[in-house]
Amino acid sequence: MKSCSVCGRKAIYFQRHSNRHLCRKHFIYDFERRVKYAVKRYNMIEKDDRIAIALSGGKDSVALAFALKKLYGKRRDVDFLAITIDEGIAGYRPPTVKIAKKITSELEMEHIIVSFREEIGMELDEMVKKGDKKPCTYCGVFRKYLLNRTARENDATKLATGHNLDDETQTILLNFVQADIERLARLVPQRVQENLVLRIKPFREVYEKEVLLYCILNDIEVEMGECPYAHFPVRAAIRDFLYEFENKYPGRKYSIMRSFEALMDCFKTNFPQKELNKCRICGEPTPKDVCQACVLRMELGLI
Repeated sequence: MKSCSVCGRKAIYFQRHSNRHLCRKHFIYDFERRVKYAVKRYNMIEKDDRIAIALSGGKDSVALAFALKKLYGKRRDVDFLAITIDEGIAGYRPPTVKIAKKITSELEMEHIIVSFREEIGMELDEMVKKGDKKPCTYCGVFRKYLLNRTARENDATKLATGHNLDDETQTILLNFVQADIERLARLVPQRVQENLVLRIKPFREVYEKEVLLYCILNDIEVEMGECPYAHFPVRAAIRDFLYEFENKYPGRKYSIMRSFEALMDCFKTNFPQKELNKCRICGEPTPKDVCQACVLRMELGLI
């Protein structure tokens, strides 16, 4: 391995998009610099914020909890808590819940665990057997529902997720190729809405592989298992395309992100953020009369 491009010490990482070799110290510095850049650019963390971190126990969310506490934990005007959703996936979720408990204990961070079984009435494994929807439909809807409700009930002003640059560029292209421009416009919320906790993504400027290296260099325990229900044929094709494209032309994921940002004003004009109603069953925010979580619960015979 060559010498660090900044200080001359032994490098541990080659950052292809910048053509720089970085030592441990300067990799961590550069990683955290991009996190702080994203936070500042989008006003993700402000005075008197109480930030709820969506902590699944996977590498991205664990690294996020560690980084936010390290970078902003000394601020007296900012508070953090972590929320873990236990969907009820046998063999997969228990190890990550254990890791989530460990990291929050080490960081001395408030930790709330919410389960599908207790709050929805059925575990995901049971939903898959009983219902006719794809597993990720049940998981995605109920996770968002419980994260927002739990964050709001615990006075959180923001909800931080561990979505990284790879996640964001995949979503951008996926929505584009599926002609779902309205969903694409919703990637960056335009304003705060009643009962809907504003989501923030502090890792949107860092690559997925850099998140893993950040964990390794900081001795953060991670669980690398893949969810048994994670099957996205279209998204997988987008992911593979972006991997090859980035490998051949380093930095193109940043180009996609910047192009998306340049179009945001157009999105806001053509697809203004919808006003939300209160679900007539549960009272949670929804653009319809009944929220999607309640629709699925009715289909499963839970209400």
